[in-house]
Amino acid sequence: MKYFLNLKKAMNLLSKNKKTIFIGQAVEYEGTAMRRTLHGIKQSKLLELPVAEEMQMGMTLGLALDGYIPVSIFPRWNFMMYGMNQLVNHLDKISLMSNNKFFTKMIIRTSVGSERPLHPQCQHIGDFTSSIKKMCLNIDIIRLDNPNLIIPSYKKALNRKDGKSTIIVEYGDYYNEK
Repeated sequence: MKYFLNLKKAMNLLSKNKKTIFIGQAVEYEGTAMRRTLHGIKQSKLLELPVAEEMQMGMTLGLALDGYIPVSIFPRWNFMMYGMNQLVNHLDKISLMSNNKFFTKMIIRTSVGSERPLHPQCQHIGDFTSSIKKMCLNIDIIRLDNPNLIIPSYKKALNRKDGKSTIIVEYGDYYNEK
């Protein structure tokens, strides 16, 4: 369970920064395994949204432009696909479109859905990491396939000074296996 505990520690670490806010589905209310990593975080840091992924990505970008460090939670890559317009055409290109006047620092959490103990079928287990890396040249994408990468990766995303946003890819099966 080191994987899950390290995620919980990382979220606690992020929550201590006055600029962070957690945004997405099941951040304030139960509904996904990711929600359990947010237990103990002040309710004022949690912004619950309906199932509206493109709106969520747009709101996340707006929060980042306003000086927050949003931690936007998409429980599965498959769900995040609905926010690709905002991700690929806006977030990835914001510094280019603004002649380097706007930089955003967002942390996007997503996951390759768990297959065990119950297989949820193909619409919940996609891993689009390689494809998104090819489309988003100005966003750092980190796979968390080892529990020891979790805390350093989230620290890097929080403390980076290069104006880049970070997508952190978790693995649902590892919550209970590693």
